[in-house]
Amino acid sequence: MNLAKALGTVGGLTLASRVLGLVRDSLFARFIGASFASDAFLIAFRLPNMFRALFAEGAFASAFVPMFNARVANPEGEGLADGLRFAEQALSVLLPVLIVLTLLLEAFAWPLTWALTGGFHAVSADEFAFAVKLSRITIPYLMLISLVSLFGGILNSLHKFWVNAAAPILLNLTLIAALLLFHSPDPLVTARNQAIGVTVSGLLQLLWLAQACRALNVRLKPRRPVWNADVRQLLALIWPAAAGAGAVQINLVISTALAAKLLASGSVTYIYMADRLNQLPLGLIGIGLGTVLLPTISRQLGGGEETAAMDTQNRGLELALLLTLPATVGLVVCGEPIAAALFGYGRYTALDTHYTAQALAAFSVGLPSYILVKVLTPGFYARHDTRTPVRYATASMVVNLVLNLALIVPLAHMGPPLATAIASTVNVAMLYRELSRRGHFAPDAQLRRRAPRLALAALLMGVAMGFAQGWLTPYVHGTWLVRGLALAVLVSAGALVYGLATLALGAFTRADLQLLLRRRKHT
Repeated sequence: MNLAKALGTVGGLTLASRVLGLVRDSLFARFIGASFASDAFLIAFRLPNMFRALFAEGAFASAFVPMFNARVANPEGEGLADGLRFAEQALSVLLPVLIVLTLLLEAFAWPLTWALTGGFHAVSADEFAFAVKLSRITIPYLMLISLVSLFGGILNSLHKFWVNAAAPILLNLTLIAALLLFHSPDPLVTARNQAIGVTVSGLLQLLWLAQACRALNVRLKPRRPVWNADVRQLLALIWPAAAGAGAVQINLVISTALAAKLLASGSVTYIYMADRLNQLPLGLIGIGLGTVLLPTISRQLGGGEETAAMDTQNRGLELALLLTLPATVGLVVCGEPIAAALFGYGRYTALDTHYTAQALAAFSVGLPSYILVKVLTPGFYARHDTRTPVRYATASMVVNLVLNLALIVPLAHMGPPLATAIASTVNVAMLYRELSRRGHFAPDAQLRRRAPRLALAALLMGVAMGFAQGWLTPYVHGTWLVRGLALAVLVSAGALVYGLATLALGAFTRADLQLLLRRRKHT
């Protein structure tokens, strides 16, 4: 498999989804602003977002995909038929568990909302009841997106990466439609309509993936739950993988809860908007690499190709650094014009964009770590080891909690993002050290040569963007067209400087470029 091509397919669709997500967030800022209404919706949206990251993009894929692939690739079995029988067994247990979990969460929505917010900061009983109502509206999304993850895992294993990668586009289109067609002068009404849109989008995503499976003659028939050895192994792998894959999300939940309780109204929104910008490169690079690396490495290890698996992970790390380092520097240096161009409209004030840019800079310090977690954890999951990542994730969550408590008062809305960034860096350091100790990963000569050159190229780009930002500052608070053009010029200038710097420093050679162009020509 061509790793760059597969990443390009997933990354391209994820880019479309993330761009639509920015459109959604821009409209959200315009119609709702940074207020209790926005904070209440974002708390209600945090739970399904966390569950999606923990389950759909993390635990289930990490446990299910290697087991499904092992059955499909087994030369002594029936290939895909064996894999689908295993998928049906997984569904027979997953569906009733999800139904019961959904009912329980609906019943305990009040204490759940309180746990996510600490009761908010200085809100009335009616306002808190409104936040609980929004949580109840979004809770069914958890069941829907979990079923989406089952079908997505099957499609990824069959190399139909694009179908699963395109599903989140439906979420953004649904929420954009709700904002454009059902916004109200009352931001509370608009927030409620957004919550309804979340659950509707889950149903649309499920129908999309189910239809894609049917087109491949993949039909899962409902069965009575069977607690056989395969199902027990799957469940044993899922729970530790959930904590391991979702360390960043759990850290964000802790940060959000503390911000809701200790900081002024609007702070949750600043942190959320900053996280959304930070999630753009994470979605394009980290999730795309994680989606491609896990089935690739598990297949290579299943075939006894240890050397190939090591090379795949080296190239994955190299790709991650190539794309992540300039994104990190760009978001830190140019957070203010980026936030102003995307969110600074309507109810979202200039002060709101300034605070968002501050939170973004703190988040972005940890961007390489967020993405490297996605690159390193497949080295454990492909070997059916989900316990080691969960131990390290737990340690990083403790670091995050301690730093949150230490930083939230002196740094306000910048404290939780910075704590999350540092905690993620600690997680990456432990994962890397353990893989190296076991002999499962060692940076090869090419990676050792290129990594410091990529870092220097990114720093040179940051200097250039700092100068360009000074020239473009008068334009980032103009009309939406002027802001968009100013942002496009700023990003293009940074990309040009970074590209030239990587070539000049030998971090990315002409031979690499020619090879990439030849591959694109033949695909």
